[in-house]
Amino acid sequence: MNKFIINWLLFIVLSLIWGSSFILMKIGLQQLSPYQVAAVRVVSSGLILLPVTLKYISDIPAKKLLLVFLSGSIGSLIPGFLFCIAEEKIDSSLAGTLNSLTPVFVIITGVVFFNVHTSSNKVIGIVIAFTGSILLLFSKPHLLVNQNFLSIFPVILATVLYGFNVNMVSKKLLHIPSLHITAIALTFNAIPALFVLIFTGYFSMPLTNIKILTSTGASVILGIAGTAIATVLFYILVKRASVLFASMVTYAIPFVAIFWGVFYGESFELQQVFCMLIILAGVYFTNKI
Repeated sequence: MNKFIINWLLFIVLSLIWGSSFILMKIGLQQLSPYQVAAVRVVSSGLILLPVTLKYISDIPAKKLLLVFLSGSIGSLIPGFLFCIAEEKIDSSLAGTLNSLTPVFVIITGVVFFNVHTSSNKVIGIVIAFTGSILLLFSKPHLLVNQNFLSIFPVILATVLYGFNVNMVSKKLLHIPSLHITAIALTFNAIPALFVLIFTGYFSMPLTNIKILTSTGASVILGIAGTAIATVLFYILVKRASVLFASMVTYAIPFVAIFWGVFYGESFELQQVFCMLIILAGVYFTNKI
């Protein structure tokens, strides 16, 4: 199987996992606070990767450990809180669509902070895909009703942090295996997340209650699949393809969000298919040129 096909398979798998994350957040928020959902997510991802951390932490140069921790903070911990805070007020579909701002901030933070030179062709691909994403958002008018638009700013800030993080990983941590970065970063960040659970009273809740168990279970799945596994796959894709192509995964997330919408009885119309084709054209153009 050639490199091109493997890269696209990784792209599709990541799209499915991260596209489903927003629904899992909503389920978690039914009984838990946004801080608890995000903290359970990070703690569970750190715990599942703890054996890997213990095995490989000695292989990481000491001067790189702070960068690895920072990568976990700005790439998983803080955005996790920001998305959960936002989803108290906005639909999961809208959050998933706004997440497609990430490649824009990959370019901006790369130019501003990392001296990255981006070709005009890649910028055109970004613009095409972003246009498709915006059209997709407006093709679902019910998303624009009764939304508190002040609540979109945590999502925008999260995408800025994502953009900075993928550039930092590509520039500063390129020679460290993806699994090692993810495991150590999430295990370290599970410590502050655990303190959040303690101070928000999570462990004083009736944790055997079926509704709380359901919300906790969704948050744990979010941590294991949407953070631990997906982050490993994402860093692999960054190193196999490019920072920009990997970040373009965010443009496929609305596809999955619409699938969940249809599954729960929302409408799906022809103009949405057209918007998806625009997004895919932008992703393909960015990767090929």
